[in-house]
Amino acid sequence: MRLHNRNLSRDVRDLGRVLGDVLTRQTSTEAFEAVESCRTAAIDYRADELDSREPLRRELDDLSPAHERTVARAFATYFELVNLAEERERVRSIRRRSQSGDLDDGLVAAADALAELDGSTVEGVLEDVLIEPTFTAHPTEARRKTVKAKRRTISNQLETLDERLLTDGDADRVWRAIDAEVTSLWGTPQVRRRKPEVADEARNVQWYAEHTLFDVVGDVYDELERVLDEAVEGGLDVPTVVRFRSWAGSDRDGNPYVTPEVTANTLERQREAILRRYDDALERLLGSLSQEGRRLAVGDNFEESLAADRDRLPECARRYETRYPDEPYRQKVALVRERLDRIGDVRPGGYADAEELLADLTTIAESLRANDAESVASVHVDPLRRQVETFGFSLASLDLRDHRAKHTDALVEAFEREGIDYRDRDEAERVELLTDAILQDEPVIDLGDTDGLSESSARVLELFDRLADWQSTYGPEAIDTYCISMTEEPSHVLEVLFLADQAGVVSLPDYAGIDVVPLLETEAALSGARRIVGTLFENEAYAQALAARGGTQEIMLGYSDSNKENGFLAANWSLYRTQRRLARICEDHDVTLRLFHGRGGSISRGGGPMNEALLALPNATVSGQVKFTEQGESIAEKYGHPQIARRNLEQMLNAQLRARKRAIEQPRESIEEAWLDAAERTAEAARTAYRDLLERDGFVRYFEQATPITVIEKLDLGSRPASRSGERTVEDLRAIPWVFSWTQSRCILPGWYGLATGIDAYLEDGGDISVLQTMYDEWPFFRTTLDNAALSLARTDLEIAAEYAALAEDDLRETFVPLLSEEYERAVELVTTIGRRDGLHTRDWLAESTRRRNPYVDPLNLLQTSLLARSDRTDVEERTLRLTVHGIAAGMKNTG
Repeated sequence: MRLHNRNLSRDVRDLGRVLGDVLTRQTSTEAFEAVESCRTAAIDYRADELDSREPLRRELDDLSPAHERTVARAFATYFELVNLAEERERVRSIRRRSQSGDLDDGLVAAADALAELDGSTVEGVLEDVLIEPTFTAHPTEARRKTVKAKRRTISNQLETLDERLLTDGDADRVWRAIDAEVTSLWGTPQVRRRKPEVADEARNVQWYAEHTLFDVVGDVYDELERVLDEAVEGGLDVPTVVRFRSWAGSDRDGNPYVTPEVTANTLERQREAILRRYDDALERLLGSLSQEGRRLAVGDNFEESLAADRDRLPECARRYETRYPDEPYRQKVALVRERLDRIGDVRPGGYADAEELLADLTTIAESLRANDAESVASVHVDPLRRQVETFGFSLASLDLRDHRAKHTDALVEAFEREGIDYRDRDEAERVELLTDAILQDEPVIDLGDTDGLSESSARVLELFDRLADWQSTYGPEAIDTYCISMTEEPSHVLEVLFLADQAGVVSLPDYAGIDVVPLLETEAALSGARRIVGTLFENEAYAQALAARGGTQEIMLGYSDSNKENGFLAANWSLYRTQRRLARICEDHDVTLRLFHGRGGSISRGGGPMNEALLALPNATVSGQVKFTEQGESIAEKYGHPQIARRNLEQMLNAQLRARKRAIEQPRESIEEAWLDAAERTAEAARTAYRDLLERDGFVRYFEQATPITVIEKLDLGSRPASRSGERTVEDLRAIPWVFSWTQSRCILPGWYGLATGIDAYLEDGGDISVLQTMYDEWPFFRTTLDNAALSLARTDLEIAAEYAALAEDDLRETFVPLLSEEYERAVELVTTIGRRDGLHTRDWLAESTRRRNPYVDPLNLLQTSLLARSDRTDVEERTLRLTVHGIAAGMKNTG
């Protein structure tokens, strides 16, 4: 059975042809020939048909400023189109493998694994598992919203060409439409003229939840139920296994623009969006449920539910009885729509919460099934029920987040007005004060009184003052988590619990309306996890709050800052070791652990395939519930296309269901002491090497001169500043621009530096390469870590990096280039030796994608270095330089 009309190479070729035509029409034949000359020279060098890049360099040097801009725009636009072609190929692969039953990491494989268990154990696994992707607004999405909209239009046209039988005339019309969209794309500014506002970022995140995930969730559940019914006896009821959360509009850490008003607007806008989608679904349901009442026995529950609605909304009920005589299902659905429309309205009768809407939909589904209309219920009602279970009335629940210093500073000022010296108390004294204050009935501070406070402290108090109102208006589940960045002491957690208590969101011992989540990201916090978390569990006030939250403690682990501080290998080992330590602490205190993995899009910030990451977690940490951040361009890549979004969710569910099964069967995996010793020794030596690099004289200056960091800091990628204080230090710089800069210069050292030194130190101290090879074969953590390092190594190109290094002062270049080159070359040798493979890539399609892209990224890199070398750039050259950043990001499919 042929599923598709096209293939990847044909899409790339035809889209390239369209772009060439557009380029000629929109500029000139001369400009087109300049682009072609650069492209040909780059391809010839990569194909070993030229001995050097000098022909390409000469072509670029001969360009006028106007043609430089054309070349940058042409290659940047090319990558936008190639990325669409590769997305289409991903969809083809999914459809082919689904048709052939070859999706070995999908839901069928998960069901087959669960079939080995008895029914009650499978039911327990399903009850345990809850996956919560958490979308963040971190500024790593280089594309403008307008550009993304045009890309989606072209993507839809490619799907039409690929999946439908078209006449020649129909196909011609589709290609004319693609030509028109590429022409429009060519004329659209790709570089933002202003920084996006927080509301823009929140709308961007909302779009994926509202327009992609809402539509695929029902399909995912339908597939999961189907495969479980086939594999497991006993007719299991599948509970809610996936929900979505967001930081966009509520993450205040380092972003002064996330005000309480912005958070309030985000909550309202998200509720309006999800209610609109429910209303659309109910309108379609109204058209489907046209059964005649005289031919039905709708059942007592349905009759009682409809009667209650008639009592609640008598005028509406009479209107719908007239409009839909003897059509009870339609009358019921019409009244459900009416109640939905009254949520947040002054008119009475609206739903109090999503559970009430879910109950009505369940009643309708049960009545249909009782009348032998199973297909109607499963096709028209069940998907909507799953959507309500998943999205509630909030679309995506918001997590609040702020830096721990903000809370401390606010309490210093607020307590001072009450005659309490908080600033000079040591940690034990602060813990004692906060505990007593939380447990006493009388309030200690007035959150509504911000007179005399600094602006920052006033904002902290205002946020907590409004939190209770938000929960009352939108429901506690809409905003029920508070994450504390840079947590290093128990008092940092108790400060937030105290503020929530003062706001009335916490009332111990009976009620705690919020999860307080420490974010452990520094080496001090990770190594001190037992002290921090153990102290909290043994604290009287916190223990009561934990009990009120069902005995589940969420702890967030920061991959980005820990990597920037310690290097790739040491950070990954420290995080793994901390997870095992946290599991033991929670087990000792009979607390359920929910880990929140703060992962970025790039490898060095915890990125990589999420399903592999979930399977590589220590068994003791796999309680079933897991959260992880989804950021920047990763959101678009994973959730921009419905079929890819569905596949991504199914892969994550496969991994988490299998991981939970494994954790039940083997609560602690068997890891040989020799492996732990090898990991410890390599990680420590790797950390020393990495810290030596960062602390070496001149490194920050080399970073400034050999990467485009000065350009990236000025890009309008996100609403949040690039650094916490504006200082130019590695410590102060945020992880995203740090990784973004190295990625642009094709020297992705955050993903591998220190790895070779660490492994060599182990080998030189009597270690055995065969031990490392066995670890790679049998230990998922070690294998995933090395595979991820291999990806960063494969994306690094030291020849191109040398072009950037040439921009640095001679002494800096002579110091750092040999260090980086030696570490890189040895890392490549060790990774391939340990993995016993010929090359760095473990996936053929990724190797092919890299080969396809490299010749087209090269001209952008050389043009960028040429522009960076100019000390006095014109406005046109400055815009071209910024455009090269966007083009390289599209070509590398990664920013930070």
